[in-house]
Amino acid sequence: MSDQQPKPEVIVGAQAAQAAEAEEAGEFVEQPGKLLRIASMIRELLEEVRQSSLDERGRRRLQEIYDRSLGELKDVLSEDLQRELEALAIPFKETPSESEIRVAQAQLVGWLEGLFHGIQAALWAQHMQARQQLEEMRRRGLPSGRPPQQEPGQGPPGQYL
Repeated sequence: MSDQQPKPEVIVGAQAAQAAEAEEAGEFVEQPGKLLRIASMIRELLEEVRQSSLDERGRRRLQEIYDRSLGELKDVLSEDLQRELEALAIPFKETPSESEIRVAQAQLVGWLEGLFHGIQAALWAQHMQARQQLEEMRRRGLPSGRPPQQEPGQGPPGQYL
């Protein structure tokens, strides 16, 4: 006989269901800290591009940074997410215009924000599952680890000293 009981399934709205599907599909992030740093850098670059006018050298440099950022992102993503990112972020063949840079970076930032929302949904689903398991343990009346209440005058049961 197996000592393991079936794991209860928790469904907490559409986001939790999507998070569970993503986990089953093999979507994951190997290095979340690196992902957050890259996303912050890309967001900052997008703000910089919005605030200034770039000459051709500046656009070329941004293209290099963009391409390198895509490569770095692929290193921390699962294969499923890598394929999704490749389909979304088409590399530039020549020096892009300012508007092409803005669109590409905004698209990438939007995708990253969606990825972060997915991560948050997965964490929330895990939290809710742990909470439900704790409530189930309480409901079943499992011992809490405290000794039962004694009547006055009785010593602790089973101890000989």
